[in-house]
Amino acid sequence: MIIFGTKGYLYQLAILTLVCAGCGNPAAHTLRKRVTKFTLFFVPLFPVSTKYATQCTFCGTEQRVTAEQAEQLQAQAAGGPGGQALGQPQQQPYRP
Repeated sequence: MIIFGTKGYLYQLAILTLVCAGCGNPAAHTLRKRVTKFTLFFVPLFPVSTKYATQCTFCGTEQRVTAEQAEQLQAQAAGGPGGQALGQPQQQPYRP
């Protein structure tokens, strides 16, 4: 008897401040990566699919993004060069 199947893994890559496409509010969004792996005897062997999405923490709207957009958003969150694929980051004024 051979036992096989799939198992899902969810990774949080970054937290960004973007304008939500659902509610229109500037809110924190989590950038997440979902990986589904093939398992054999409950041992994960190789990834079957990988999907990226952002989720608004204000209204819960989830929007799928491509791998390239996810890389740009992750670089943006780290402060490096990168595009602004889903919206403008909100700049907070400096108050001493």
